Amino acid sequence: MKISLTVNGELKTVDIADENTPLLWVVRDTLDLKGTKFGCGKAACGACTLHVDGEAVRSCSYPVKFAKGKEVTTIEGLGDKENPHPVQQAWIEEIVPQCGYCQPGFMMATAALLNKVPKLTDEDIDKNIINVCRCGTYYRMRKAIHKAANLQLEKENNESKEL
Repeated sequence: MKISLTVNGELKTVDIADENTPLLWVVRDTLDLKGTKFGCGKAACGACTLHVDGEAVRSCSYPVKFAKGKEVTTIEGLGDKENPHPVQQAWIEEIVPQCGYCQPGFMMATAALLNKVPKLTDEDIDKNIINVCRCGTYYRMRKAIHKAANLQLEKENNESKEL
């Protein structure tokens, strides 16, 4: 069965045996984008978080059939070395990762939240960023999330001044 979806801005058609295959495995194994991680397989930890049409999705339990015709963004498509997303920049500046395994999921969840709530409070973070980090880098992540919100607002202000 062929399913077409846009991944990181590029139209992709994948040939899969089962349309209920989790999107995570299509992204990692078929499209060879290894930044999205497998954590629990039960949508509980958030290591597999990516965006489908701008919404944060736990891809380990999201059948690929639901992504048909949609825009999927993985950590590889969020930003790059030359032009990092504000979340990626904040993660670097705050030296967030310890082992780093869960961090792509946290960054994707944060980026989706910032698109909805640009001026975050600690309560917003507590209610929405519910991924799990085994290393316990939550304090550094909270600082980075606030920094990312400020960086994103600065970026938007600079872009509006250029217009």
